[in-house]
Amino acid sequence: MKKKYYTIGIDSGTQSTKAVLMDVATGCECAIAVEKYRLYEKNDGSREQNPADWISAVKKTICAVVKSSKISPEQVLGIGVSGQQHGFVPLDKKGNVIRRAKLWNDTSTQKQASDLIKKLGGLKRTISAIGNSIPPGFTASKIKWLKENEPANYKKLSLILLPHNYINYWLTGRAVMEAGDASGTALFDIKKREWSKKAIRALDDKKDISKCLPEVQNSNEIIGTLKPSVAKTLGLSEKCIVSTGGGDNMMAAIGTGNVKKGVVTASLGTSGTIFAYSDKPVIDEKAGEIAAFCDSTGAWLPLLCVMNCTVSTELVKTAFGISTDQLGKYAKKIKPGAEGLLLLPYFSGERTPNIPDGKGVMYGLTALNFTAAHFCRAAMEGAAMSINYGVELLRSKKINPKQIRLTGGGAKNPLWRQICADVFNTECRTLKSEEAAAVGAAIQALWAYETAKNGEHKIEKWTDKFVKLGRTVHLPNKENVKLYKEIYNRQQRLSEQLLPVFSKK
Repeated sequence: MKKKYYTIGIDSGTQSTKAVLMDVATGCECAIAVEKYRLYEKNDGSREQNPADWISAVKKTICAVVKSSKISPEQVLGIGVSGQQHGFVPLDKKGNVIRRAKLWNDTSTQKQASDLIKKLGGLKRTISAIGNSIPPGFTASKIKWLKENEPANYKKLSLILLPHNYINYWLTGRAVMEAGDASGTALFDIKKREWSKKAIRALDDKKDISKCLPEVQNSNEIIGTLKPSVAKTLGLSEKCIVSTGGGDNMMAAIGTGNVKKGVVTASLGTSGTIFAYSDKPVIDEKAGEIAAFCDSTGAWLPLLCVMNCTVSTELVKTAFGISTDQLGKYAKKIKPGAEGLLLLPYFSGERTPNIPDGKGVMYGLTALNFTAAHFCRAAMEGAAMSINYGVELLRSKKINPKQIRLTGGGAKNPLWRQICADVFNTECRTLKSEEAAAVGAAIQALWAYETAKNGEHKIEKWTDKFVKLGRTVHLPNKENVKLYKEIYNRQQRLSEQLLPVFSKK
């Protein structure tokens, strides 16, 4: 019997870490493990986590998939890591974490983000320097926050890593970045695919922050192999390679086959994202609302992110004491439009549009629609319309999706999928795998392994073979499309009119 080989994809997210064991011959997900951990939140917009919790979760999930599959250490060829983007992991000279990591959805750094844009000469010059604006979620504002609020910790700062880089650092002992995740730091020039001297000087013109930034490596390269102590802990071989990995959206692009023109992905997770492949940078020179990211294959990934997606439905479930299954059943009882109930889902502030002081607003309440079922429907519709803001911006840049592939927790709900098709006015499909980011990381690990072994080749060799669409096709309903267009326009007007209220302290 021929021996089987595998790669492991890690998805280290805001709520949990998942590990997927993938058969490299078939792409089959042979085992999946999940481990949750704590999020530290404050009223000032702070969202933080302890990186040690990520490492603990990586240990537990990898050991779980290896043990459950009863495989020998040498059968695992490589590991790829997907991580939540923009998080700031500050390390000292000894490689120790200085403080808890500030996350992508931390809006306490709004002032620092604005100051950086001013230091770079305004929005247009900022976009010219790095290809992006600097929303509070990006890493640079968090570094400046540390400088201004915790000077003693800032003085210790010797190495700046993102969440997936930190996990790779623990696995291999090497501090390396790749262009995809690096482009979400606001310190990276996405056109030149290198660190921006202008942005680094704007952050600190005295301390040379460039010395704290790691080497940037190509997406198909290997960072290294497992440290002996880590290999022993995980029950794997010291020859097991670790690929560059990437941000969760970059890995989800690989895991959904979004590595060539014509494919668009929408992720319905804690945050909601819409992104597409491009063979050249797609820069929003006017407002910087499109994140002009590099991808994790050597190309670009124009992306828009809303900070509140399944946040909306989770809050409704908690408020009314209902289950995930009940959420869909309740919402299905209510007609499209939720009988006038309209949600602005800015519960954690918002990134796109850039309203960090935004709050959640349930508009149009009456004695008739003040029910759990109406709130369920409005939560799904409000989040979908929030993502549609991104769909419309991509269309303005001549990225016209013929099909949108849905992933993330929200994509498991058939009603929500149909709402997306109607709101986006585009055919929507799911993926056979529900773990796009982890699968993407596992595919990238195989790509890196095979590149090192057999030479350069395109990642499509693996995505075309392994990424399978789900059977269900959701086509837009013409009547609902018309209705949702009117509601979307109303949502945008409401958002604009409430700006002065949101910004008032």
